[in-house]
Amino acid sequence: MVDSFEDLEEEINSCTACQLHDSAIHKVIMKGGQNPKVLFIGEAPGKKEDASGIPFCGRAGKILDGMIEDMDLQQSDWAVINTVKCRPPNNRRPRKEELAACRAFFEQQIEMLEPDVIILLGNTAEEAFLGNRQLQWGECRDIDGKNVVKFYHPAALIYTKSRQPEQQEFIEKNSALW
Repeated sequence: MVDSFEDLEEEINSCTACQLHDSAIHKVIMKGGQNPKVLFIGEAPGKKEDASGIPFCGRAGKILDGMIEDMDLQQSDWAVINTVKCRPPNNRRPRKEELAACRAFFEQQIEMLEPDVIILLGNTAEEAFLGNRQLQWGECRDIDGKNVVKFYHPAALIYTKSRQPEQQEFIEKNSALW
């Protein structure tokens, strides 16, 4: 276990545990506050995230920004991380061995951030966080003293716009969680 966010960032930036680091322009570590109430967990960096080093800065990021705004969260109230820190080629889903290679970083981030609520953005985040457990979209469970909720991934909302009102309604009805 590392003692600071800076030490963890240094470890992540020097990681060569899987082949994803070979083509990474930047390791994509986190954005948001270091003591958030809400932690959003995404799948993996995309092309824009790899270029900038900032998670959710592309089209899906604009959807996530809107969700955060709808949740009435201040910048210090939330953080965003991904299950893996390097972009998979052609934005493919991370493989099991890549998820495993980043698992220690992913767990350390969650432990250091100590959120009250964890929002899993899509299936890969759910699998990385819960393993074999399965949540339905919008389901909230207490897991190790944290409220864990599964949302649609913002990219899925781009391609399936019909889900946007459903997610918006869920956010409005469950504002007490965050």
